[in-house]
Amino acid sequence: MVHANARTTVHARRLMVERVAAGWPAAHVAEGLGVSRATVHKWVRRFTEGGDVALADRSSRPHRMPARSPKHVERRVLAARARHKRGAVVLAAELGLNASTVGRILARHQVPHLAAIDPITGARVRASRRSENRYEHSTPGAMIHVDVKKLGKIPAGGGWRLHGREATVAHKHKRVKIGYDFVHTAIDDHTRLAYSEVHNDERDATSAAFLHRALAWFASHGITVVRVLTDNALVYRHGTDWGWVCAAWQLKRRFTKPGCPWTNGKAERFNRTLLTEWAYARPWTSNNLRRRGLDHFLTHYNTRRGHSALGGRPPISRLAA
Repeated sequence: MVHANARTTVHARRLMVERVAAGWPAAHVAEGLGVSRATVHKWVRRFTEGGDVALADRSSRPHRMPARSPKHVERRVLAARARHKRGAVVLAAELGLNASTVGRILARHQVPHLAAIDPITGARVRASRRSENRYEHSTPGAMIHVDVKKLGKIPAGGGWRLHGREATVAHKHKRVKIGYDFVHTAIDDHTRLAYSEVHNDERDATSAAFLHRALAWFASHGITVVRVLTDNALVYRHGTDWGWVCAAWQLKRRFTKPGCPWTNGKAERFNRTLLTEWAYARPWTSNNLRRRGLDHFLTHYNTRRGHSALGGRPPISRLAA
């Protein structure tokens, strides 16, 4: 995985070394790769001193951290936490430290939150929603995550976000309910490229047709999908049409651990982005208007919006790389 702050990749650095060794002027190498001459000289020097291993990313952590709490202070904090089983504020008053300092020490040593431990024994009694086995596939298409987000439809003229809750009370007593939209999403594990569609249900035929179009969309971007990860919904486990599409595209089917939706975390996190940056980003005046806005959001997300997991670059940049 490329360092978040790196301007070049290991492959580009190796090209610099090879071209300089072949007699290219450093200025020409720099111009061809879009970097400065100083960058070229830096990586040539590192290769000369350390070989091919020296072209790998280095940690951004400073060699010295004079402001970090001493080891004996950290031991005091951890011992006090084990003894009192209290939070950072209480422990800070007990030890004469700042609460923020105590909090950083507890987080650095991955001490579980109070809500996750037994108040008497201190043993963990609640599973963490942060998986310790974090992963990212190394190539596009190695796995896509598929999920469905259920959204309440917007009544004609706008809903409560536009007119307030009192203005929409009458809709709750209608014989024919407004209903829901179902946002089907497929997101590539490596690039984070996302494809979404809004449908009126999440039945087998609808989900299978969506998957077929999503795979065709990824294929149009040069991505051959190998695996698909879903939750344990009946459609994904036993859906006839869904199974046919997976077989036709030769997909390996994977399922999340029961009761652990964060196993499909990339799709779940994208659903939250959908809510904040599309579905609830503005007070829509109609449901059709919101549906049409999805395409604009997806284009922005895939091609221009910076992604925190990609070093602030949009998903399409990783595909180009």
